[in-house]
Amino acid sequence: QVQLVESGGGLVQAGGSLRLSCAASGRTSSTTGMAWFRQAPGKEREFVASITWTIGTTYYADSVKGRFTIARDIAKNTLYLHMNRLKPEDTAVYSCAGSWKTKGEFTKMSAYDYWGQGTQVTVSS
Repeated sequence: QVQLVESGGGLVQAGGSLRLSCAASGRTSSTTGMAWFRQAPGKEREFVASITWTIGTTYYADSVKGRFTIARDIAKNTLYLHMNRLKPEDTAVYSCAGSWKTKGEFTKMSAYDYWGQGTQVTVSS
């Protein structure tokens, strides 16, 4: 099993920045990729960004491309999401997720095997 703990959420003004962290513990050696998803009030959870664990290939949702950066520190077993130029529509609970799979659509929730509990990000206008 793998445990994921997110941190770094909070309240920020539009145009500001935040950095989210996701610390992994447990059976982390088999991780093939990780991602961030978010869920705004009244909306379905949506993909934000993903990264392959070994090579570091990244992929972003169009809505965050150019503003958010996903990164990982393999030695620390930690995933990050650097969020710049935040907008009120970025307000959501952000959750990290990890996968042991070698195939799948890594923008889909079904590709991920374990999840964190989430951290709230609120962007005021």
